[in-house]
Amino acid sequence: MFKRRNLLVLALAGALPMAVLAQAYPTKPVRLIVPFAPGGTTDIVARVVGDRLGRELGQPVIIENRAGGGGTIGADVVAKAAADGYTLGMATVSTMATNPATNPKMPYDSVKDLTPILNLVNVPNVMTVNPTKIPVKNMKEAIELFKKNPGKFSYASSGSGGISHLDGEAFKVMTGTFIVHIPYRGSGPALNDTIAGQVDAQFDNLPSSLPHIRSGKLRALAVMADKRVESLPDVPTFAEVGLKEVNNMAWYGLVGPANLPRDVLQKVQAAAVRTLADPDIRKRLADGGSFVDGGTPEQFAQLIQRELALRRDIVKKQNIKLD
Repeated sequence: MFKRRNLLVLALAGALPMAVLAQAYPTKPVRLIVPFAPGGTTDIVARVVGDRLGRELGQPVIIENRAGGGGTIGADVVAKAAADGYTLGMATVSTMATNPATNPKMPYDSVKDLTPILNLVNVPNVMTVNPTKIPVKNMKEAIELFKKNPGKFSYASSGSGGISHLDGEAFKVMTGTFIVHIPYRGSGPALNDTIAGQVDAQFDNLPSSLPHIRSGKLRALAVMADKRVESLPDVPTFAEVGLKEVNNMAWYGLVGPANLPRDVLQKVQAAAVRTLADPDIRKRLADGGSFVDGGTPEQFAQLIQRELALRRDIVKKQNIKLD
């Protein structure tokens, strides 16, 4: 009896540090990998959410931009990180669906190598033009101009294989036009060159382009959304201009490495839900053109699977390949 009691005490003592460790997470800063350059929508959403998420977790959330490969480099950093909750990543349609759909040599598996935590926001995409380089007023005029001048004009994307690249290629297929694709290491650098006139047009997420549309530096031709967005009431959706196949919204969520401990997953997800419930955070996201989502890890996993299947189907049907 005495021996068994001692064994029980030893077993409980051995388990205690693990229990304390699990309850204590996080005990140091958490880094949030943004797989694109500063200035793009992924970066904007991460910075709006990151500070409040850190306060909810009780440790700072440090934003780390790891651009390249249309988001592949940063996503791979997360996939190969220790599964301890101290490295999280911003997940996008590009990193989770379009890159895997277009690139047979991906360094990570978006389904097997990453743990979905939750989807933060859904975001309309937008096609814009530099009004000086392409002096058109609407999509009809733009398509007519592109058809008359095949290969003369160019469009910028956040990277080869990303959502903006696939949107641009789908647009070309649906309209029978040819505009040259110029890939960048994120929306920020692409925006800079489109505004400067180095590139004529751009496919981008609305939050990063919206300030420049409002200032008149860019002209929005159509948005990819279920309905017109409040911040741009005069801009039609792609469905309205007869291009419903291009009318797909983007999304931005949180992921961790594969096999993220369940208690850590639940703590991060709960902190993110509380962050998204904050009225100030919701307003800042809405003002930038984002629609707050949230939800469970299981719901986010289902969204990723659906998007991956959709993008693979588009790539196969339209024979889209990396540049």
